[in-house]
Amino acid sequence: MTYKKPMTRDAALASPRHRTARATRDAGRSKRQQILDAAERLFRDQGLAATTIADLAGAADAFPSQVNYYFGTKEGLFVEAACRAILHAAEQAERAAGQAADSRAYYRALVEVVMAAPALPFFVEALTLARHRPDLSPLIARTLDRLHAEGSRAYAATLARMGWHSRVGAGPDARRFWAIALGLAVQREALASPPQDTIATMLALLGADLRSQDPLP
Repeated sequence: MTYKKPMTRDAALASPRHRTARATRDAGRSKRQQILDAAERLFRDQGLAATTIADLAGAADAFPSQVNYYFGTKEGLFVEAACRAILHAAEQAERAAGQAADSRAYYRALVEVVMAAPALPFFVEALTLARHRPDLSPLIARTLDRLHAEGSRAYAATLARMGWHSRVGAGPDARRFWAIALGLAVQREALASPPQDTIATMLALLGADLRSQDPLP
């Protein structure tokens, strides 16, 4: 009987079968990303009700079955696209605020970017949708946890860098920031208020939170 030497790990990784599997996974991730990109645009422009699976597939150069395969339902895709969009908006706000030289500029940059972001009403609608779809709630919960955690990290770094002080700590401040932003976004959508009104309101609500060498008035 001939003894067959076991394949080493490096050889297995270099095998045609492994390369094919990896290429398939990479193609799947790429297609999923294309669908999310297309969905974010279409849902923002047309809304959930007016956007069909066929619309989403066509915009992403995909088959309708691929949309269902990766996201299950149109509503599942809507919520995932909204969650991704609000996380990107938060990153943009942190970058903009990170350039500020004083507390006034810091808060204004943070608030203006978040409150003007198309992702904010998009995410608010996803929150409402998930209320009636318990299967979508875990994604919303993970997104909120990430917003709070990354906001806390960014704010703590700013406090340390600028020599500012918080009465309650970076974590509670970050949670309060997003609670106010989302609450005002709901109010703005319901009343069709201009963005500048909610920006001014949010700045006034946040002004008392920062204790620094250069406090907000």
